Amino acid sequence: MRMFVATCLLAMWCASSAVQAQDIPGIEICTAEKAMDRRTSCLQSNIDFLQKTMTKQSLDHQQKLDAANRQIQALKAALIAQQGVVDELKASQVKLSDELKKKADAPAAKDAPPAKPNGK
Repeated sequence: MRMFVATCLLAMWCASSAVQAQDIPGIEICTAEKAMDRRTSCLQSNIDFLQKTMTKQSLDHQQKLDAANRQIQALKAALIAQQGVVDELKASQVKLSDELKKKADAPAAKDAPPAKPNGK
């Protein structure tokens, strides 16, 4: 376990030293530049960064929307299947109820005593 932690720390240290030497793209304050060509370049860099960020965010959100739409379609299909099962259960319940009523009515007629003639 200690070896794993040490390896992770070493990897993080190596990665952080490489990152320090790179220029991180982002919004820069361009008003500090005195020369117009440098200010224009700075503004263009900001525009490029914002366009890339917006494109990335747009793609991410579109992927999330597509995944949500697929999930909605799957849930609709599951709901339709469940509705079919519910309909089948209702039909079988009605059928069973009718059969029980018929069985309840039939023994009552058989168990009734025969009618006696009025003559005696």
